[in-house]
Amino acid sequence: MKNFKLFLFLLILLIFPGYSYSASLGFLRISYVEGDVQIQTEDTGDWVLASINTPLREGDRVWVPEGSRAELQLRDGTALRLDQESALDILAMDKDSFQFYLTEGRIYANFAGMRGSLLQIDAPLSSVRSYDKSIFRVDISRDGYTDIWVYKGSVDAENREGRTRVSQGNTLSLKEGTYAELSSMGPSDEWERWNTERNRRFAERPPSRYLPDELYAYSGDFEQNGRWVSVQEYGYVWTPRAVAVGWAPYRIGRWVWVGGEYVWISHEPWGWVPYHYGRWAFVSSVGWCWVPPRRGAVYWGPGFVGWVNTPTHVSWVPLAPGEIYYGRGYYGPHSVNITQININTIQVNKIVYKNIHVHNAVTVVHHDTFVRGKHVEVKVKENLFLKERISIGGPAIRPERATLMPVVKEIPERRRPPALIREIKIKGIKEKRPLIRERERSVLRPESPLREMPVKPREGKLKEREVGREREKPREFKPERRIEEEKESRPSERGIEKPRERGLEKPGPVEKRIERERESRPSERRIEKEREMKLQEKGGERRIEREKGEKPRRRGDERGVEKD
Repeated sequence: MKNFKLFLFLLILLIFPGYSYSASLGFLRISYVEGDVQIQTEDTGDWVLASINTPLREGDRVWVPEGSRAELQLRDGTALRLDQESALDILAMDKDSFQFYLTEGRIYANFAGMRGSLLQIDAPLSSVRSYDKSIFRVDISRDGYTDIWVYKGSVDAENREGRTRVSQGNTLSLKEGTYAELSSMGPSDEWERWNTERNRRFAERPPSRYLPDELYAYSGDFEQNGRWVSVQEYGYVWTPRAVAVGWAPYRIGRWVWVGGEYVWISHEPWGWVPYHYGRWAFVSSVGWCWVPPRRGAVYWGPGFVGWVNTPTHVSWVPLAPGEIYYGRGYYGPHSVNITQININTIQVNKIVYKNIHVHNAVTVVHHDTFVRGKHVEVKVKENLFLKERISIGGPAIRPERATLMPVVKEIPERRRPPALIREIKIKGIKEKRPLIRERERSVLRPESPLREMPVKPREGKLKEREVGREREKPREFKPERRIEEEKESRPSERGIEKPRERGLEKPGPVEKRIERERESRPSERRIEKEREMKLQEKGGERRIEREKGEKPRRRGDERGVEKD
């Protein structure tokens, strides 16, 4: 029976090419993870922990719990960042148009604004569309307000009453049953400053001239984590810095079943482009180096490796330039779509992979490690590629629940999304919120003429508490360690998933800054408690000495709020 199920599983993959749609996974990835960021996909069916470099596609959902943050990167370089307690659904993605739905929380968008492109971010009360390069954010508060802040460029904002243009330096506040209010921005808050720092980090590095145009958006990954060198056989290639002795490509990460194919999810900060585009070569004078694809031939792939699969072990090796990749889809030149050919006609004995002769290039793991993420010691000493038959199209291993998880850890109930978020059906949202490319058409009322939104200008800047309405102050951000790091004393740098044996890095500048700000501004509740303790102290002199100590500083603005 077990063999029959495996046969049926493979038959489905071969007969129905449409079952495998991982080729569409190159649109969007998770580029930053801090804390227990979670995703729900068609494959998982449930919420699982996310990892850096996890690919996302239409229908996927993202939840960022308290003390966490996430950044998503589109292939055009657009960055979407989610603050703690935020839920985002991916509604539509195609060549130049992208649509997302923010159920609750805050999203910050740095939109690349390529010619003819569109970014549409919907929310329960609003729809925001940007057609040109812009920087803006959308905040949904529990008191019913939706605030749209524009830092650069302009956006079209719409509610049930109509549409209006929000330009740089302004904030539009919406609430059902009230007038839309337009005001100038207040002082920056911690969320804005964190995003500004992220923007600066990437903006100060120009695109690498050695990358094809299609990959310019990822230049920062290469400039920050390695160097370009010229070699005789391949021209300019990229080699990573700060890798361990004995390191090889496709070693630090995990194979995850996504969209009908095993997809490599690297836990290295730079591990998106080098593992899904181009090939790897070993040059004696340089070591391992990544050879970029030529211009005009840039195709995303699940992971360009050759496979050997035995009953007890799974083995793979990086493909060298020019070597054929066999996958369930078309992944560019030097690839074969095995769903459209008879794989029995492939002369496996004539396939030779150059890198199998490189010392330590071949990775071998136990079957249980590959499927369930459970570490099992490997006692195989010989090179399986010199002994076993090459597997065409990857390992014939039926995925299990753990195989669908970028991080094989269970999520405590307290960290999971609220029931209201879990119950949302994306299909229903897509029916009510279509992707509208035409600027003069309405998103909320597609069949009705687009009207001008009545807007009430407000003098001065948006304040946290204004006459006639009480605005909710966002919760102070306190970074939390990931589930698997709770027993460690230091959080990992940039939220990157790393193997335990490599150790944890010290917090980076951004994390240190956030921690300093958090420590320098004690909560009102703590201040009150300290005062009560002082009053209970016996002895006048002792109490006076305490009262002369450092007083807590007054808390400043939290959401673009002016001090009174």
